[in-house]
Amino acid sequence: MRPSTQVLEVWGDLACFTRPELKVERFSYPVITPSAARGIFDAVFWKRPKFRWQVTQVEVLNFPSYIALRRNEVKQGVKERWPSVDAIEQWRQGTADPQPLWADGEDDTGRTQRQTMALRGVRYRLHAKVRPWPEFAADLPALEAQFRRRAASGKCVYQPYLGCREFPAYFRLVEEPDPTPPPARVDMDLGLMLYDVFDLSRPGGADDRPAISLFRASVKSGVMAIPEYEEECVLKAVKEECGCSISY
Repeated sequence: MRPSTQVLEVWGDLACFTRPELKVERFSYPVITPSAARGIFDAVFWKRPKFRWQVTQVEVLNFPSYIALRRNEVKQGVKERWPSVDAIEQWRQGTADPQPLWADGEDDTGRTQRQTMALRGVRYRLHAKVRPWPEFAADLPALEAQFRRRAASGKCVYQPYLGCREFPAYFRLVEEPDPTPPPARVDMDLGLMLYDVFDLSRPGGADDRPAISLFRASVKSGVMAIPEYEEECVLKAVKEECGCSISY
């Protein structure tokens, strides 16, 4: 059984697909990354550990344009102080007093303002296929049918987003080949683009460490082709024998 291509048209007012080489200020790629596109399909339908999504193509429907924003973010070092699940449950039941993270608090707590170069008015047609793991290959038709039912009725596990959770993505299922609107008339060489932050060669777990991969991306006549994760053109992190560094 060969997987069929599933197509979603997605859009939103704002988006930010941050370049990983920029540590402080956030500067978006001009086009959605494969990992962000995969996240949108995951938000609509994902059944761990039966399958993963393989994004195959992105159609850019609106010409990319930037907008400068200043956003409040949690300061570095505060993540270790985030409340545990047990603490949140105690707050919910009223057995403990909530302990918020105060804005403009101590030096290592609270918020900080960062400049963000985001995209505005984005719209894409995303193409992806269900890739079941070998032991669940027979479930492929059922998985595809369940995704289409959910997408057609607008259901999702959580609100899809465009790079940042405060930038929600809206979607609709494209059930038949739909040329409208056509891709934007744009050609771009994007250089090395983030492919994904996890190892997609095997089912993942909650304790998996990041495994960043890159690929050389380009947009031709408004279409960005995405190679398979297993292809050699996708550059994956490889630990050297000494175990002290990572190279591509």
